Amino acid sequence: MIELRTPREIDEMRPAGRFVAEVLTTVGAAAKPGVNLLELDEIAHKLIRDRGAESCYIDYHPSFGAMPFGKVICTSVNDAVLHGLPYDYVLRDGDLLSIDFAAAVDGWVADSARSFVVGSPAPGRAEADAKLIRTTEAALEAGIAVATVGNKVGDISAAIAKVGHDAGYSINTDFGGHGVGRTMHGDPHVPNDGRAGRGFPLKPGLVIAIEPWFLETTDEIWTDPDGWTLRSADGSRGAHSEHTIAITKDGPVVLTAR
Repeated sequence: MIELRTPREIDEMRPAGRFVAEVLTTVGAAAKPGVNLLELDEIAHKLIRDRGAESCYIDYHPSFGAMPFGKVICTSVNDAVLHGLPYDYVLRDGDLLSIDFAAAVDGWVADSARSFVVGSPAPGRAEADAKLIRTTEAALEAGIAVATVGNKVGDISAAIAKVGHDAGYSINTDFGGHGVGRTMHGDPHVPNDGRAGRGFPLKPGLVIAIEPWFLETTDEIWTDPDGWTLRSADGSRGAHSEHTIAITKDGPVVLTAR
């Protein structure tokens, strides 16, 4: 069911958006060569406890997950792009890291993700990694720009896809954006490719996460033996950018702006 939020409810969602943005900034700053992914998860876990927030991930167990997630952030490294389950891995110079984080504050959820290169770029990878990350960010901006009253979900999908295709990437639509509210995942689904003018009409009060993610040389993914982490089928790198936005009569409002 698609739910529309009142202006007051959107204001009530702002603290969750700010908290998620702050955690992504703090965890990102800590993600340096020599730091273990489990240390990053513990930093996020402490921030949740200190804020009195609730993790959206730790007990999350959808049909595509092998078991409850058990951690509070997703850390996807290099050929991993989504749902990266933190494990005993020490970051290295040049790793391409995507961090995805969702939490609830006072019963309202926000969800956001960012990708960046850890330390110094890997030899021969600087340009390709920068392009991949930059393209997901540009696609996110393009999707947000058309998230206006009177357009449709397909307009967001088409805007994302144009940026990705123009950069030479193929696009997987198995996972994409989604409604956000009292729970992390709700309707409508917002795929990263689609036809403009199609799908659910965008109305004031709709709150959604828009999340383009691209792989360098494929659109096929497989699930890691950990039962969660999604990796590229050919070992190429991936990047992921995401914001939670509210659609209002005055235009889109980015609740998770950093």
